[in-house]
Amino acid sequence: MSLYLHEFLMLSLIHFLAVISPGPDFAVIVRQSISFGRKTAMITSLGIGAGISMHVLYTLLGIGFIITQSATAFMVAKIAGALYLTYIGVKMLLSKAPQNSTLQLPSDAVPEHHKRAFMLGFMTNLLNPKATMFFLAIFTTVVSINTPLVVQSIYGIWLSLSTALWFLLVSLFFSQHRLRGKFIRHGYLFERVMGVVLLVFATRLAVQLF
Repeated sequence: MSLYLHEFLMLSLIHFLAVISPGPDFAVIVRQSISFGRKTAMITSLGIGAGISMHVLYTLLGIGFIITQSATAFMVAKIAGALYLTYIGVKMLLSKAPQNSTLQLPSDAVPEHHKRAFMLGFMTNLLNPKATMFFLAIFTTVVSINTPLVVQSIYGIWLSLSTALWFLLVSLFFSQHRLRGKFIRHGYLFERVMGVVLLVFATRLAVQLF
């Protein structure tokens, strides 16, 4: 049990340091929090947590190793990730100023876009090839080959939940009414800035292809 506790604590620490580092997930959650509100941002956070669970799943199944060992497969993963981030970034860059002069905080009470919010978080995380490398690395260097699959699965569940929890906290912070009010007057400009941030991440992925 002491071996498993040591592994768990090491995984948790390494993962925590990685997840709090600004990246595409963070940019998306900040944008969702300010542009749409708390509920939408929290649903997006759950989508990111679900994306983490998929990375853990295929790592445990050995598919992650196959992807990283195949130059073609890994290049396809990078291209898919870069294209998706480019698509989201361009959409944000095309944000326009509101036509009316009435200042209102957008409501996230409309259920129709909640599914899209979940999928945005899910796909943003799932199509990040760096996450593939990260989980393969920590599960091959920190976790012993003698650790039972059931225990490794528990590790994975915790990593997924802790990721979702972190971004839920980020959502709670950036969706505060006063904070949103400061951004929303020029919300379209904020959207464009977030679009640029995502395009930077997409460019970094694209550069790695050559």
